[in-house]
Order: sequence, then structure tokens, then C-alpha cells
Amino acid sequence: MSFWRVLLAIIFPPLSVIGKGCGSILIVFILTCLGWVPGVIAALIILNKGND
Repeated sequence: MSFWRVLLAIIFPPLSVIGKGCGSILIVFILTCLGWVPGVIAALIILNKGND
């Protein structure tokens, strides 16, 4: 997880998970619309999850 991805997750969460798939973008977008904090938390969790 790079510094720039974390910074982007804080500023605009859906854009930070753009490489993780359409489902991740959709989930983070919906959570960001419901509230900024849930979107940021979801984006950081998705970014922290490895490519398992």
C-alpha cells in the first residue's frame, strides 16, 4: 500500500480502489455516498488486503 494510494483513499476513496475491480469500486462509492468516513475505511481495508 503506497503513500499515494492512502492519500487518494482519504481524499476520494472510489478512485483509490480503481485497480481492484468493479465490485470494490461500487461498494466504496456507495459507502462514500452514505458518508465519507465509511468510504475511507472501506477503501483502506480493500487496499490493505493483499492479492491473495
